Amino acid sequence: MQFRDTELPGVMIVDPDVYSDARGFFSETYHQKKYSEGGIRAAFVQDNHSKSSERTLRGLHAQLKNPQGKLVRVIEGEIWDVAVDIRRGSPAFGRWVGVTLSAENRRQIYVPPGFAHGFCVITPTAQVEYKCTAFYDPSDEISILWNDPEIGITWPVSEPVLSNRDRNAGPLSQHLEALPVFTGDV
Repeated sequence: MQFRDTELPGVMIVDPDVYSDARGFFSETYHQKKYSEGGIRAAFVQDNHSKSSERTLRGLHAQLKNPQGKLVRVIEGEIWDVAVDIRRGSPAFGRWVGVTLSAENRRQIYVPPGFAHGFCVITPTAQVEYKCTAFYDPSDEISILWNDPEIGITWPVSEPVLSNRDRNAGPLSQHLEALPVFTGDV
């Protein structure tokens, strides 16, 4: 199992060990001790599963009072997954990192609390599973404009399929006063 840091502190890429033979494959998708030793010391409290069609873009989402860390993986299809640092005062504030996750590469991304998260589907369908460090609270969630020019994410789709909430989301600057404050911790 390999744990790789990205250019955003705390955001990590995980390449699990996969054991394949004529029957198929086996892989541990989470092992608390190994992930902790690899640098992901989060306690997960909720698992989510979504299925989306091609060009669907979900995000950018974050919770403010109870920020969620997310360990994301794909079990069908392929997505472009993005994390954005939204911690006020962070040296990386407003910067983003993206990675391709697929059922084929079995890669995972850990998005720590204090980061917005989003993804878009680049195959006919994709099923995404992710573990969360805090319970989902719709009253605490914000949506940030997927194509906010101040963030400048390079998405692999130009005309995504969006929910009304994501279509009507405002830029990151609209949420500045409410954003979590950078404490030096990741």
